[in-house]
Formats: sequence, C-alpha cells, structure tokens
Amino acid sequence: MTRITPQPGIMDIALYQGGASHLAGVEDVLKLSSNENPLGAPPAAIKAVSEAALGMHRYPSTDHAGLRAAIGEVWDVEPERVICGVGSDEVLQFVTQAFSGPGDEILYTEHGFSMYPILANMAGATPVCVPEDDRVVSVEKILAAVTDRTRIVMFANPANPTGTLLEMAEVARLARTLPRHVILVIDGAYVEFAEGYDGGLSLAREMPNVLVTRTFSKIYGLGGLRIGWGYGAPELIDVMTRIRQPFNLSVIQLAAAEAAVRDTAWVRDCVVLNADQRVRLTGALRQLGLACDDSHANFVLARAGSVAEADAAEAALNADGILVRRVAGYGFPEGIRITVGDADQTGRVIAALTRWREEAAA
Repeated sequence: MTRITPQPGIMDIALYQGGASHLAGVEDVLKLSSNENPLGAPPAAIKAVSEAALGMHRYPSTDHAGLRAAIGEVWDVEPERVICGVGSDEVLQFVTQAFSGPGDEILYTEHGFSMYPILANMAGATPVCVPEDDRVVSVEKILAAVTDRTRIVMFANPANPTGTLLEMAEVARLARTLPRHVILVIDGAYVEFAEGYDGGLSLAREMPNVLVTRTFSKIYGLGGLRIGWGYGAPELIDVMTRIRQPFNLSVIQLAAAEAAVRDTAWVRDCVVLNADQRVRLTGALRQLGLACDDSHANFVLARAGSVAEADAAEAALNADGILVRRVAGYGFPEGIRITVGDADQTGRVIAALTRWREEAAA
C-alpha cells in the first residue's frame, strides 16, 4: 500500500508554544507571558465589535477596503499597497509561500521569532539561522550568509524576545546591499513602542524588495481577534493577494481593527504608559542583579546568572500568581521575558522578585 506522505519540510516543524495562561490552584493570575496590552482593547474597538455583530450573517468584504483606507490614513501609506491577514503571521505566510519553495533558503537570526523557521518549512524552503551580535541583528552576518539560493531575509525590529532595535541606518544598509532577488521582510509587531522609528515603511515605499508587517495584537490589544497587515511594492502585494483567501477576515475583525487604528489618542496613552513602566521595570531588574538590555518593545528580557537562578526567580513570581515567559527555545535558557504591565502590575513583579532576593540572602 502506498503511504500518504506530507510535503517536504512539514515534518521538520516543531509545534509553536505560546505563553502560558494558567497557574494550578491560582484564580487571580497576572499574565505577563504573551506581551498583551495591560489596558486591553480600545473602547472604540469594543463598541465597533458590538455593532458589527448585528451583521455577522453577512459575508465580509473581500478587498478589506475600509480597513486599508484607515491604515493608509493613519500611517500615511497607499491603501493599494496594503494587504491584510489573520495576524501578521498570515502575511508572513503569504510572502514565504508566494516567493520560496524547495531548494530555496530563508534567512532569520538566531534569537528571532520561532515562526520564521516554521514558515520556511511550511513552504518547503530551508531555514538558515544567522548569528547575532550581543542579541542585536547583525547586517554583516546576514549579508555573509546570503547565497544564490536565498530568497527571503526576515527579522523583527524591535526584536522578540530581546527587545533590541537595529538602527534605521543599518536596516537601510541591509536593504540596499541585498541582491535584488532577495526580499527583506521587516516584522514590526512591536514598532509602535519604539519612539522615532517608522518600522521600515519609508524603505518599503522606496524599494521593490522590502515588505513590512504589522499586527493589531500588541499595542491595539486585539490579540484575540488575530488581525495584521503588510505594506510593500505593488508587485509584491499583487502576488501575495492571489494566494490570500477572499474572506480571511471577518466582519468583526475588520470593524475592530478599523476602529482601533483610528483611535490614535488611545494608542498614544498606551505608548506613554509602556515607556514609563518599561524604564521602571528595567531599572528594578538590574538593581536585583538580573541583566537586561534596553528594550524598545512592551516587554523586558531578564537574564539570570544561571538556569537554576532563573528557575528560582520564575518560581517566586509564580508563587505570587504571576506568569512570565521562559525563552530557552530562543537561545536563552537563563532568560525570563516579562511583559510590561500597568503601574500596579509592575509593582507586583518588582515586589515578588525583591522578596525572592531578600529570602535568598537571609
């Protein structure tokens, strides 16, 4: 009997592991494991969802015209160069599926988002991991890794789980030095938290081989609805649109995202809160002897001196009902990624870790 076999690369995929949501025996869990917005979704989006629910028996638009227009208005981009997906993950899937396959290579960096090699394997391409320099993406090492088989280079900026940022001048140097047949994908899931950085939109406007992606899951607090978008040259968007499912976003998703992106005052409040508490959390972690880089995202990666010390710190946080994210799979077995919360939540984290240090020293 002939065996049913999957396409090449699929069995090389390690299942994605999301942040934990529950602690056994704890009802009031503070979830700081998934980089969610502590303020939740904007009220305008919640209202839009309620109103859109009355029309859920209708099929959504296939062109996402209303949402693309809103994105264009807020971010000063051409709506016809915007593509929307089920989270930015789906937009990343569009580009890997459309422009790579067996025999091709997709480059990503050593501490990069774990979906990148998964997406490469889904397309049958070969994922190639490129080293970083002290947890920062290295342009020189990426360029040295490019071969005739390279089709896509993808990295997040700001990076996850490190929170580090590659300066715009370096991003531009990478884009302009890559061979023209290589697509540079700049994943901007956390770009709204990085002051003075446009996430590569200006490069994507100028260069035909640059694609930027964004998500509504982080700053906009819509992680539970899964909405994202990408911006690039018309020829890129045209090809990707041909493999996009016509009804990939529901009326609920479209309404919520359009309302959220237009609520710029609410977003600004979230940015200010995050910046204040990020500085507070970073300073406290360093005082407690946990190393961390300056973060440009809505989380901080604390690095303990050993795996045992990280285990003890996580246990102390869990004992206080606080969930954080261990990131051994990203190359940091001693790492603890902590989402930046509001003032009370940040205080709770600092208090738990302070007690842990004091008890250890007693």
